[in-house]
Amino acid sequence: MNAPMPLATLATLAAAASPDTDPQETAEWRDALQALVATAGPERARFLLDELNRLAGQLRVDWRPGLNTPYVNTVSVQEQGVFPGDLAIEERLASIMRWNALAMVVRANQAYGELGGHIASYASAADLFESGFNHFFHAREGLGEGQHRGDLVFFQPHSAPGVYARAFLEGRLSEQDLMHYRQEITAPAQGARGLSSYPHPWLMPDFWQFPTGSMGIGPISSIYHARFMRYLTHRNLLDCSARKVWGVFGDGEMDEPESMSALTLAAREGLDNLVWVVNCNLQRLDGPVRGNGRIIDELERLFAGAGWNVVKLVWGSDWDGLFARDLTGALVRTLEGTVDGQMQTFAAKDGRYNRDHFFGQTPELAALAQGMTDEQIDRLKRGGHDLVKIHAAYAAAARHRGQPTVILAHTKKGYGMGQAGQGKMTTHSQKKLDDADLIEFRNRFNLPLSDAQATGLAFYKPGDDSPEMQYLRRQRQALGGYLPRRDTVCDVLPAPPLASYAQFALAADGKEMSTTMAFVRMLGTLLKDATLGPRIVPIVADEARTFGMANLFKQVGIYSSVGQRYAPEDIGSVLSYREALDGQILEEGISEAGAIASWTAAATSYSVHGLAMLPFYIYYSMFGFQRVGDAIWAAADQRARGFLLGATSGRTTLGGEGLQHQDGSSHLAAATIPNCKAYDPAFAGELAVIVDAGMREMVAEQRDVFYYVTLMNENYAQPDLPAEAHAGVLRGCYLFNSYQRLLDERNGSISSQKNVTLLGSGAILTEVIKAAQRLADEGIAATVVSVTSWSELARDGQACEIGRDGGEGGEAGDAKPWLTQVLEGTSGPIIAATDYVRAVPESVRAYVPEGRRYRTLGTDGFGRSDTRAALRAYFGVDAASIAQAARAVLTGG
Repeated sequence: MNAPMPLATLATLAAAASPDTDPQETAEWRDALQALVATAGPERARFLLDELNRLAGQLRVDWRPGLNTPYVNTVSVQEQGVFPGDLAIEERLASIMRWNALAMVVRANQAYGELGGHIASYASAADLFESGFNHFFHAREGLGEGQHRGDLVFFQPHSAPGVYARAFLEGRLSEQDLMHYRQEITAPAQGARGLSSYPHPWLMPDFWQFPTGSMGIGPISSIYHARFMRYLTHRNLLDCSARKVWGVFGDGEMDEPESMSALTLAAREGLDNLVWVVNCNLQRLDGPVRGNGRIIDELERLFAGAGWNVVKLVWGSDWDGLFARDLTGALVRTLEGTVDGQMQTFAAKDGRYNRDHFFGQTPELAALAQGMTDEQIDRLKRGGHDLVKIHAAYAAAARHRGQPTVILAHTKKGYGMGQAGQGKMTTHSQKKLDDADLIEFRNRFNLPLSDAQATGLAFYKPGDDSPEMQYLRRQRQALGGYLPRRDTVCDVLPAPPLASYAQFALAADGKEMSTTMAFVRMLGTLLKDATLGPRIVPIVADEARTFGMANLFKQVGIYSSVGQRYAPEDIGSVLSYREALDGQILEEGISEAGAIASWTAAATSYSVHGLAMLPFYIYYSMFGFQRVGDAIWAAADQRARGFLLGATSGRTTLGGEGLQHQDGSSHLAAATIPNCKAYDPAFAGELAVIVDAGMREMVAEQRDVFYYVTLMNENYAQPDLPAEAHAGVLRGCYLFNSYQRLLDERNGSISSQKNVTLLGSGAILTEVIKAAQRLADEGIAATVVSVTSWSELARDGQACEIGRDGGEGGEAGDAKPWLTQVLEGTSGPIIAATDYVRAVPESVRAYVPEGRRYRTLGTDGFGRSDTRAALRAYFGVDAASIAQAARAVLTGG
């Protein structure tokens, strides 16, 4: 890339940083280092520098190497190698895709101004994408022995139009498809497919692999996917050693906490299968990313400090000659003194302005620009727009071993959009261009379009036999096919018989246990299954002992990429801590964001790797949807398959932990995700039936759903679950029992009794049962319905309404909702109680039989620290409160 800076230049820069009190001695040290590198090579120089650094520490010299390197390219001209492609053709292809992407967005917004879309982001990233597509991004060849299973590529979401533009040239999308960008509902009527705004696998299930539209989710997900690939390799399930994870992200996106939260994990795990390309166009939505600083310097410090290999891709080939002639260091010194806000001003202005205001700053700079026309100055490329430089950076990243690599690519937002948008503060929102702007863009990239075609936003596609199209197909064929592409072919996993791992729960015979304890026991047995067991991925966020899972440490081990290099303190214990290279548990530390990213990687393995895996992630339920709900939503978009286990669930079960640990709303959030089946079982038998159904649905029938199941840490007597109740458990509720006093104590005759129906779920069902018993003792007959899923009951009711009303797009349901059918077998007013906010049981009010009063009890408000009994009394969901509510409605209260 750039030639190495002359020593004189380095000396000038060093002198500018701090005054040199003995220049002769300094020169001798420099000469010595130069001679050492020349005679013994850089390895020896690095060794001696490390030794000097250690000695400086021993001598209490307060110094350490800086984390910033000069503001030039990392890969020198001598190191960049010969460009292996046809540069002219690749530049023409990139220009065509830029145009088609622009035309797609502008067309949509001329017709429907509210659709939105983005032009400027892809304009900055186009060459970064194209270098990957033409030379590095490998597609899945197949699932056979020796076939490449494909690289994983995370695309910058605002650049989606450019990916569609490439798919159009590849023949995977039609012109009609491009004309229906962001029109997913109306497109089918026009014989087209609507193109989603950002990468969405749910909406385009054969196209996009990874949802990246929510800023920060893509970066952290890419890290954990790379780590999961190592996990699969180390456990001898699938060899992923030849595959890479590539992510193209924005510099503004790096401000998201999720983007940065797992950088040290990637370095600690030595994930050299991971390459990030950060598109440093220096601009966010509203303005500069770091207007008063330099984001590339900031990110270099951050990534280098976290242990990543940093490759700076700052300047294009046209700058090489300028740097070579910059013997005084004036150019490098000026660039290092130019903040990003000013750099964007230079990007927005023309060559004359840059001659006067950049090169005109010093006589040395002016001399460098002598002989260059204003147009040549205007055409000086940043590194992220130079295909030769990009290839060199990508190749260096692909070769690097032992560390993840980040390429910091300097680009211009709105590159090529001229006065309409290049480097403008408003460029992110630029969705329309006038005729003059379109013609200027056409001219800038030498597109073979007439004025009428340009102003008419005609899509352009070269003939199939053209050199461009032949080259495009040839390059992708050499890399396994077209990308992005989502495949779903994978092996079918049989689920073991229910009784083989859960008979103790189905026939509990009154034994006391918590549903968390029951789950851990089931999981331990499932892990021993010869077929399914190796595919199970237990995941915890540093709470395995809390949930009673310590026995699994020895059984299957905790995954570690380096094995276990120490003798644990509890090595003699039956439940001692055990890490292993082939360990099965993913213990993610105190990071719910990391754990859900691991869960997503495992839950989508069937499509990403063609290998079905079944993750079980157990965590404090309060730290799920409330904390990482966006990541769960993204997993749903990606059609994840797996179990989320919200333990210590409810607002009154985790008594002493208080406000931030007590969950009263996770089922409300779960109900909003269409492919999430949420259950709140009270008993171990109910839990067993739900786990069995989930496994069969996800790994045997391969349906795109995932399960959220809440678990309690409260021990109580577990009843048997009769076989006839299984169907009701899965549909959302079943008749648990009826309680009444049959004989009048005064005369021995059967008394006429009032009737009430009590609904309860999860932790509060035991309180409902106690209330029913109290009411029966008072002569009030009480029927108890165990509700295992409020959201499934609500969805069933909605489906029945749509089917009955013939709603467009609806699925025909039963004539009556399941809840209605169950309640029609009961009588009296209905009381519904849960350990969650009242909005949860309120969600089924519409499906209560007509004429029946329906009252809900819940735990609205903030949690408190106290005993379970005190908390339930406080929120009005204990047995006494439930019984009182029943009495009140019976008397008209």
